[in-house]
Amino acid sequence: MTTIQLIEEMGKSGVLGAGRLYRATKLLSEVINDQETKVFLSVAGPMVPGGLKKVIRDLIDEEYVDVLITSGANLTHDLLEAFGGAHYREQEGNDEELCQSGMGRIADIYTKSEDFEVFETKINLIMAEIAERNNQLNISDFLTQIGHLINDEESIICTAAKKGVPIYAPGLIDSMLGLQLWMFTQENRFTLDAAGDMHELSDIVYGSGKVATVILGGGLPKHYALASNILTGGVDAAIQVTLDRSEAGSLGGAPLEEAKSWAKAKCGSRLVTVIGDATIIFPLMVSGVMELINKQ
Repeated sequence: MTTIQLIEEMGKSGVLGAGRLYRATKLLSEVINDQETKVFLSVAGPMVPGGLKKVIRDLIDEEYVDVLITSGANLTHDLLEAFGGAHYREQEGNDEELCQSGMGRIADIYTKSEDFEVFETKINLIMAEIAERNNQLNISDFLTQIGHLINDEESIICTAAKKGVPIYAPGLIDSMLGLQLWMFTQENRFTLDAAGDMHELSDIVYGSGKVATVILGGGLPKHYALASNILTGGVDAAIQVTLDRSEAGSLGGAPLEEAKSWAKAKCGSRLVTVIGDATIIFPLMVSGVMELINKQ
């Protein structure tokens, strides 16, 4: 069986997870093939260290994504690898021992403090070069300029800059990249204009025939992707892959239908939520979609 043949068999299972995966894959295929639809990809959680970096990067490179909205942490980990660092597996020791040996842990993924030291040195050099030209930028332009100043074709930030895909990171300061930025501003005149991103993003929303958003995880990136579309009455389609639960009322676990009450999703919009680990589900979806595209 090919991936899409497996997913199509799953589609026979009704409203269970397998059936949702099928409907999400079919919807993703339709929206990225619709020239009138702008695709917003929203990425929360440790998706880059968790293995989705190449999937996200390739979607941008193949021009299937028009806007990327993500956390500062995912951008930090993308830069960490762009500067020669890595994410490691199968480290021994408890968390206190890991700390003493210079290792940080994300579930069963590990980082080395020495890689972050290289990251800190190189990002400060880049920020100094950017600040020489502009002492105030919005977050998206700041990330675009970083992308043009790094040399790594496998980097999400670098690829997005080359392809003209804007990256929005409304929570940028809540990351190691944000921490380095704050430290940089202690001795240098440089300001990020967070509200300035909305000028660009609103132009994209108003200039789009339709908008579909693909949401991996929840949190601030999910809300930013949906809330920016209030300006035109909400998104036309949305796919959500999340492990968050709905009972606590959090946005991350909220069913997409709830967005209709806020005009973040239009009445009649096509919405599919898949409950599960995005690092497993999203590569299957993308693989299935690529098969469908290649058959056309």
